[in-house]
Amino acid sequence: MELVFVAAAGAVVLLGLLLVVRRLRGPSESAKRSKKAHEAAQERDPPVEIGETYTFGVIELTDHHSGKEVAVGKVEGFVVFVEGIPNDIGEGDVIRAKVLSFNQGRTSADATFVERG
Repeated sequence: MELVFVAAAGAVVLLGLLLVVRRLRGPSESAKRSKKAHEAAQERDPPVEIGETYTFGVIELTDHHSGKEVAVGKVEGFVVFVEGIPNDIGEGDVIRAKVLSFNQGRTSADATFVERG
């Protein structure tokens, strides 16, 4: 029983040390690049307009805050989340989508699927 307690205490101490080392190292290079891109996006006007339709490639499929799967694409580096996609749309497919709205910081847009590009 005592051996189990010592092992558990050792594991907790090791986990704590790992967390301290990670915090001291700071954010990863990927996280730094992502933050820099997000800040740059906040400083520019979106390259898309509400009500307009754009053609672009699907970068990935993901779950959006709406709870539904959406396609993610970019127009001139600007992220667009597309709802209402057919089940057979996947990464690499080219689609057309109509922009419906921007997020609060105008760093991305929500759109609806129109057709395959």
